Amino acid sequence: MSVLVINAGSSSVKFAMFGLDDLSQTSEGLLTWSGTPKRAEITFTNCGQSTSSGDEVVRKDLGDADYGAGVMAALQLLQSTGPIGFDGCLRAIGHRLIHGGADIARPVRIDGNMKKTISRHAPLAPLHIPAGLEAIEAAETTFPNVDQIGVFDTSFFANIEPEAYHYAVPRDWYESWGVRRFGFHGISHTYCTMRANEMLDRSNDELRIVICHLGQGCSAAAVRGETAVTGTMGMTPLEGLPMGTRSGAIDPGILLHLIRDKGLTIDQLDHALHHESGLLGLSGISSDYREIEQAAERGNARAKLAIQVFGNRVMTAVASLTAALGGLDVLVFTGGIGENSHELRRDVCNRLRFLGIELDTQHNTNCQLDANVAAHGSAVQVLVLHTREDLMIARQCRELIEPTV
Repeated sequence: MSVLVINAGSSSVKFAMFGLDDLSQTSEGLLTWSGTPKRAEITFTNCGQSTSSGDEVVRKDLGDADYGAGVMAALQLLQSTGPIGFDGCLRAIGHRLIHGGADIARPVRIDGNMKKTISRHAPLAPLHIPAGLEAIEAAETTFPNVDQIGVFDTSFFANIEPEAYHYAVPRDWYESWGVRRFGFHGISHTYCTMRANEMLDRSNDELRIVICHLGQGCSAAAVRGETAVTGTMGMTPLEGLPMGTRSGAIDPGILLHLIRDKGLTIDQLDHALHHESGLLGLSGISSDYREIEQAAERGNARAKLAIQVFGNRVMTAVASLTAALGGLDVLVFTGGIGENSHELRRDVCNRLRFLGIELDTQHNTNCQLDANVAAHGSAVQVLVLHTREDLMIARQCRELIEPTV
């Protein structure tokens, strides 16, 4: 029996197949779109398991297809041809979902009522929730007799204290409209918390951990033991650190000024804050941190500024979250930027030496993933972890459908 994990992003969809018994991964897939009009392509890759066909990779051009049609075609390919790692015995499909609000604090089976609950939060995560719902619809159509299970990024932050989730706004906003802070990337933060405790073998020590999930989306979280204390994102995934194309936190007075005095519409602001800001807006080059680093090396001033601003915001977030924890034992870097940019890690850690962080510069530059790059004697351990949201979703699916496993 297998568990299929679907991670529906705003511009791509990741698939991963796991054996239910031991959660060994058998295959992974990536669905992408390119060109005008959009053409979809799916690639499934074997993860070291033997296959009946002997193929290591199955790649197929799915032609002109919008988001929902592309996901449907990918799943139909999985079903009809049995690409690598899939034997047809599918027990559950786990979906990464961004926002469960205060209504959902744990993995849930998805039915019609649950889809309505999820859709109510679409205005709060417009890049992700509609995509996730389209992926659910495609999976239900293709595999109608398989349990569909939702795992939510907000769940990890469900039990943070009121002092951490209240905004300083009129009380009626909270009571009538549910305006409060949540938190996102919770599946990644959950995995990294478990992995940090496992690597350091100190699961009983109530470690004070700050996790920096840095990629196209960016957030940092403060964790004590295995429990979230607070994080940088808020009611929506737009708050907090600058991201690939998202602004992160800005002065709300700016928005009022742009609407009232400059004539920008709500839709224009929405588009600018989600699609034209962040690293792209700062650099004027790209939302891809690797491209920005390359441009900075060539002397591009805006690229250098983007790197400096980003490093400053990450450093400030870590220091703030350390204060919330009353100290720091472990600093974690994960996500595409956190895992791959040794210069970003070096810059942030050097700025935070007053917290007792000492980096092993050579190990940081040459480290493999899931490594401790702190210098010997550092008061704070510095871990570079490859986050495994897919594995975390598969594990939580198994716990829901077979709680005694």
